[in-house]
Amino acid sequence: MSAPKTLFGFHAVGVRLKTAPQSIVEIYFEVTRRDARMRQFLERAQEAGVRLMESDGARLAKLCGSHGHQGVVARVQALALVHSLDQLLEDLEAANAAVPQRSTAPLLLVLDGVTDPHNLGACLRVADGAGAHAIIAPKDHAAGINATVAKVASGAAETVPYFMVTNLARTLGELKERAIWVIGTSDAATSTLYQSDLTGPVALVLGAEGTGLRQLTAKTCDALVRIPMQGAVESLNVSVASGICLYEALRQRGAARPG
Repeated sequence: MSAPKTLFGFHAVGVRLKTAPQSIVEIYFEVTRRDARMRQFLERAQEAGVRLMESDGARLAKLCGSHGHQGVVARVQALALVHSLDQLLEDLEAANAAVPQRSTAPLLLVLDGVTDPHNLGACLRVADGAGAHAIIAPKDHAAGINATVAKVASGAAETVPYFMVTNLARTLGELKERAIWVIGTSDAATSTLYQSDLTGPVALVLGAEGTGLRQLTAKTCDALVRIPMQGAVESLNVSVASGICLYEALRQRGAARPG
């Protein structure tokens, strides 16, 4: 069994408490905080039979490496998620073959060079909300999942698979072999996001704010699109851009669904 990891903040710990309370080793809480939110949280934890440990703010900050813990830190066992991107895609193909009338085309978010944990956490949260099946990122020049990411993600780090791959261009090529349309975003693109058909299997590829997609990543995409910008700023935060792209795919898929 792997060593326990740390979650902190009401959202991140609350989602784990709701979805997999048996995986929580213990919860440390700030004993001096007695507001309604803390009382309700502790009641849920007690009902779930989770071990509660009184603590102070300084110790909580030391446990999670942040002062943004909101008075709640949990030690938890890792959940069993999908082990590989191939497994995820094969599971989707099998599910779609078994129940064709409920077929769901893969919706993937690819992040190229996003190193800020706050941005990654926000992207995970958006991906969960839009129903994306996974996020893909390169092992080099990318943020990994840590306690800060989990807190910002507000529980989505527990629900959205995050695959870090050795060679991003090769992985995009493998997605294309599976008939997944790979669409990158670029300020220089002539077509806009809203002119793209996102109803089929698609991987949306976004780069870091400012630098955008790396040259090889952009060349590997089937198409490049831009998000229309009407104001003075030249680019959007990657999590905002991810939300716009994923929810446009969700809108199109909803409009395409019969009934």
